[in-house]
Amino acid sequence: MSRRERRTFTKEFKQQMVDLYHAGKPRIELIREYDLTASSFDKWNGIFRRER
Repeated sequence: MSRRERRTFTKEFKQQMVDLYHAGKPRIELIREYDLTASSFDKWNGIFRRER
């Protein structure tokens, strides 16, 4: 089984994903549309929520 290459995301991209979520876009939609892992998205959400 081959592993996916690890992708990196900018802080701006992560913030944009969290902002879209807080603006009402469903979490599952963001994860599917941008091919994210749920754990990564949840981590970003936690980080940016604490920064507010």
